Amino acid sequence: MIVLGLLGWSGSGKTHLLVQLLPLFIARGLSVSTIKHAHHGFDLDQPGKDSYQHRAAGAREVLVSSSKRWALMHELAGPEPSLPELLSHLSDVDLVLVEGFKANAHAKIEVYRPSLGQPAFWPDRTDVVAVATDSPGDPVFTQCPHPILDLNAPEAIVTWSLGFLTLPPGGA
Repeated sequence: MIVLGLLGWSGSGKTHLLVQLLPLFIARGLSVSTIKHAHHGFDLDQPGKDSYQHRAAGAREVLVSSSKRWALMHELAGPEPSLPELLSHLSDVDLVLVEGFKANAHAKIEVYRPSLGQPAFWPDRTDVVAVATDSPGDPVFTQCPHPILDLNAPEAIVTWSLGFLTLPPGGA
């Protein structure tokens, strides 16, 4: 599987961009999955639901299935799994879009908005391969060695990504 990440500060628009890119990659014939890193505990279950009660009673894994989807929840007893370990749990697809996992070495598009007042990641990172921004003329980019992509042109970002990842339209 080919992995492409989105990196950026909170509020930069990573999720917004990801949900715009996803259907565009799919429209080009690719099968795509996503992985999102959460910084804090999260819960897909709700108190009162059977699956919640199974987990609360001590089940290590709870698989919920219906005619529309299935989900596997796994309680961790040890350290947080690495991105490669999580990828091994996914079905085979052409592309995995990853939001978060800054420390992993996969290729990343930085989502950067100068208006947030945060420093860019790209000057200090070798895993950033392009920058998507809403301010391509900002002076911060005068020394940027990476392609500067228009954050408001997701189709162009998909086209650039397919060329960079050497994924032809229509899948691998």
